[in-house]
Amino acid sequence: MRIYLEVAREMGLHENTIYRWIAEFKQDGSGAFPGSGQLKPEDKAMRDLQKRIRDLEEENEILKKAMHYFAKDRR
Repeated sequence: MRIYLEVAREMGLHENTIYRWIAEFKQDGSGAFPGSGQLKPEDKAMRDLQKRIRDLEEENEILKKAMHYFAKDRR
């Protein structure tokens, strides 16, 4: 595995970084390094769900304010 050490030195990286990259590639294949602003599918799903939660919380707050506004008119 001397080649990994040489590559790491040429790139200015620790050799463990090269080993980690190889392990990630073996596990996820071409999806291991999405790059260009792309996310892994599970990370994208998590981000989308978090955005959905924020949107629903905002809608809830708007509805609560509207409910209080219209409740005041009835008095």
